Amino acid sequence: PQDAADCQLGGTSRESLHRRNTECEVFDDGTNTFFWRAHTVTVLFILTCALVYVTLLEETPQDTAYNTKRGIVASILVFLCFGVTQAKDGPFTRPHPAYWRFWLCVTVVYELFLIFILFQTVHDGRQFMKYIDPKLGVPLPERDYGGNCLIYDPGNTTDPFHNIWDKMDGFVPAHFLGWYIKTLMIRDWWMCMIISVMFEFLEYSLEHQLPNFSECWWDHWIMDVLVCNGLGIYCGMKTLAWLSMKPYQWQGLWNIPTYKGKIKRIAFQFTPYSWVKFEWKPASNLRRWLAVLGIIFMFLLAELNTFYLKFVLWMPPEHYLVLLRLVFFVNVGGVAMREIYDFMDDPKFHKKLGQQAWLVAAITVTEFLIVVKYDPNTIMLPIPFFITQCWLLGIFLIFTWTLWRFFIRDITLRYKETRRRKQEAPADRDRPLGNGNTAAPSGRSKLNGSSDTLRQRKA
Repeated sequence: PQDAADCQLGGTSRESLHRRNTECEVFDDGTNTFFWRAHTVTVLFILTCALVYVTLLEETPQDTAYNTKRGIVASILVFLCFGVTQAKDGPFTRPHPAYWRFWLCVTVVYELFLIFILFQTVHDGRQFMKYIDPKLGVPLPERDYGGNCLIYDPGNTTDPFHNIWDKMDGFVPAHFLGWYIKTLMIRDWWMCMIISVMFEFLEYSLEHQLPNFSECWWDHWIMDVLVCNGLGIYCGMKTLAWLSMKPYQWQGLWNIPTYKGKIKRIAFQFTPYSWVKFEWKPASNLRRWLAVLGIIFMFLLAELNTFYLKFVLWMPPEHYLVLLRLVFFVNVGGVAMREIYDFMDDPKFHKKLGQQAWLVAAITVTEFLIVVKYDPNTIMLPIPFFITQCWLLGIFLIFTWTLWRFFIRDITLRYKETRRRKQEAPADRDRPLGNGNTAAPSGRSKLNGSSDTLRQRKA
C-alpha cells in the first residue's frame, strides 16, 4: 500500500515525518482474502463474455438513437472496468482501493462530458440534455427565496410563522449534510467558517444575476450560516475528533472469534485505514498562504457552478443529475483535498499534484467556462457599485496583509537583527579582560586593528 511506501521512504519536514510515523503504527494481519485480490483476469473474462453475447446472440435494434446511447454507455463501462482494475491507487484504501479507482475513472468521464458540452452551440448543448432525460431542454423559472422577510407575520392569523415554514424545504438538510461532509474534507474549523460566510457574501453580490440568490437576511445568517452550516461544521469537527482518537489496529475478519466482533469489523471497514490531521498553517510561508487562498477560491467557484450550471442548462434544482453531481463531488473531494495537503506539506516527497486533485481543478474550471459560454449576458450583468467597492476593499486588504506579512515584516526583522549584531560588536570589543582592565591596543593593532576586529570584518 501507499502508506507503507511512505513509511519506508520517510519525509523531509518534522510534521510530515511525524505523520508518516503515525501511519506506520497502523498494522494489519496481512490476510490475502478474496476481497483484497485484484481479479484482473476475472473482470477481463466477464467483460469478454458480455461483448461476445452482444455480438453473436443479441439482435441489434433498428433504432439509431437507442444504439448510440447504448454504445456510449458500453464504452464508459469498459473504461470503468479498466480503471477499477488497472488505475493508479490514491491515498485512500478504505473501504477498498477499487472504490476510489472507480471514482477516479468517473472523474475522467465527467470531464470528457463537460468538454463535449463546451464544444457545442448553446442550442445544441441544451437540446443534447434531452438524450439524457426527455424532460430537460425546457427553460425553467427560478424560485425566489426573498419577498416577505418577516419572521413573525401578524397579518396572517392562521400561521404567523409561515415565512419560516416556507423556507424549510429539502435544501435545509442538504445544507447540513453538505457542510458536514465538507468539514470532513477540509478538517479545519476556520477554513470551513470562512468559506461558509464568504458564500453568503457571494449570494448577496450575485442576487441580481440569479433570482434564487435573493434571500431574507435571517435566511442568510441564521438558517444558513448558524443553523445548517454551523451545525454541520460542529458535527463534522466532533467526528474528526473521534477519528483522531480512535485506535487503528486492524485485524482480519476471519481471525475475529465472535460474530459481534465481525460485524464491528465490517462497520469499521468504512472508516479510514489511518488518520492524518490537517494543519494548514496558512501564515507560515507565502507558498502555503497562496495555496490556502487557492483552495478557498476553488471551493467557492465549485459552489457557484452548482447554481449557474442548472441555470444555463435548464435543469430544475430537484433533478437527479444535480444530485448525482453533488454525490460525485462528495466522493472525489476528500481524495483531492488529501492530495493537495500532501503536495503542500511535503513537496519534496510529493513532487507533483495528485491525479484526483488535478482532475477536480480541471472540472471546476470547465464548468465555469460552460457557464460563461452558454449565458454570457447573465455573467456580465454589472455588479452594483457599492458591492464592487466592498470586494475591492477586501482584495486590497488581503493584498496589503500578504505584502506586510511575507515581505515587509521579513525585511524589518532582518534589519533589526543586523542592527542588533552591529550594536553587540562594539560591546564585545570593549569587554574587560580577566584582571579588570580593558585590552590596550598595540601599535600594530592601532594601524591594522586587532585580530578579533579583523576577523569580524572578514566575517
